[in-house]
Amino acid sequence: MNSNLLFDFTVNKENMTIEIKREFNAGLKLVWQAWTTPELLDQWWGPQPWRAETKTMDFRVGGFWLYAMVSPEGERHYARTNFISIVTEKSFASKGGFSDENGTINPAFPVNLWENNFIEVGDKVRVDMLLTYDSLADLETEIEMGFKEGMTVDFQQLDELLLTLTK
Repeated sequence: MNSNLLFDFTVNKENMTIEIKREFNAGLKLVWQAWTTPELLDQWWGPQPWRAETKTMDFRVGGFWLYAMVSPEGERHYARTNFISIVTEKSFASKGGFSDENGTINPAFPVNLWENNFIEVGDKVRVDMLLTYDSLADLETEIEMGFKEGMTVDFQQLDELLLTLTK
């Protein structure tokens, strides 16, 4: 991984948000595809040894992504995110959380609004992410569940995938 790539992770408990800024060493079109195409998402989303497996994805406003986090032993934990807004190769927003295999959100786990903005910075792309939670308890639960550590691994996996796709 290129350690010169920006990675800022800021928790604001007062506003019940997590703000992430992360650079990727690839062009806008490829980074956008990696975030919005199930075949690519399944290759980097979910920190090893877990992996993501898309059950269904309809990337459009009003559509959703339903996927399972799958352990090496085959244990599955489902999540669903509903797409609220999409501006191609610029931004998308979604709201979701853990669910059952049919996509019914589990209210016992945190739900968040996730806003991604894709910004070209020279020959790199910075993705600015803002996650907003309904309660401080939800934010703290997400952090305690290892969210920062998981996203750190996810981004390293995305770096590796982008490297193979640009060769």
